[in-house]
Amino acid sequence: MKFYVIGDVTVDHLYHLDRLPAPGEEVTPRHASMKPGGAGGTISVTLARLGHTVTLAARVGDDPFAEYALSRVRESGVSESAIQRDPERLTSTITVMQTGAGERAMISDGAANRQLDPAKLKAKDIESADALIINAYAMIEGPQREYALKAIEAARSAKTRVPVFIDLGTGAVNKAGTSLKADVLGADYLMLNQHELQALTGTSSISAALAQLGEAGAQQVIVKVGKMGSITWTPTETELVDAVRPEGKVVDSTGAGDTFTAAFAHAILGGASMAGAARAANAAGALAATGIGAQERSITAADLAGALPGAAPAPAAPAAAEAPTPAPAPARTTRARKTSAS
Repeated sequence: MKFYVIGDVTVDHLYHLDRLPAPGEEVTPRHASMKPGGAGGTISVTLARLGHTVTLAARVGDDPFAEYALSRVRESGVSESAIQRDPERLTSTITVMQTGAGERAMISDGAANRQLDPAKLKAKDIESADALIINAYAMIEGPQREYALKAIEAARSAKTRVPVFIDLGTGAVNKAGTSLKADVLGADYLMLNQHELQALTGTSSISAALAQLGEAGAQQVIVKVGKMGSITWTPTETELVDAVRPEGKVVDSTGAGDTFTAAFAHAILGGASMAGAARAANAAGALAATGIGAQERSITAADLAGALPGAAPAPAAPAAAEAPTPAPAPARTTRARKTSAS
């Protein structure tokens, strides 16, 4: 399958701490590292490792960090034909501080990524793809947002309609809030975590938030709910898909959500149901958390197949948000457990 991915490419500075520092406090990390990252890069690398043909649209600076940020992209065989170089701005960086308890704090700089030039988008590249995946960081502001919206229009107007997957990000939702909703509702598959769902809709109730998205025109929504797994939603059905316990110790959740997104799209295009795709994505996200760095743990189709049979519904990775409280099921009956939340 051919995927066209729009999203950030970054250099991640990772610090593993016993606790997050208080304002003005200096702490020493237990472990520090620098890794290639960014949602666009991680999604692309994961899809390529799963055997797909991938084109990544991103923008980097004309600096040494650019080569490092793209190192896994190149090693994985992702096409760089849509990678742009910015002569003035630096390659984007993210500083991540994380504790063993799963607490995280991040500082990110959009830098070159936000200047992705929409004039250089080739509609034929979108039209010839089997799917378009956009991370919502690309939809916040500036030329990069115009690029993403132009790509969605190309996917919609293609002779054979190209399905659109949009994955939200906490930073994107925190910055854009409910104003982002109109742009992402056109997705065939909208993926987000519990915090992002609540920030996007302005309500703390998962069931009410999903109903609000449905009334606004959402088609299919996937909510990542940490240690409980994920929820799949359509206008007629809601299912809770249990988390998967990975083999190996959970050491770093950076990039686990992006890996989830890639695995979900991989499974959907392979003919899986929403619940089946969510199950594969749960497994992929859990496996990703067993390596330090967003792109360090290579996820293959064999990994996903091996992770699923007999897997326990236990915590797979540090939760990005509090898990929901199970609530009444919708009218339609399925074999999976149902949930909404109050």
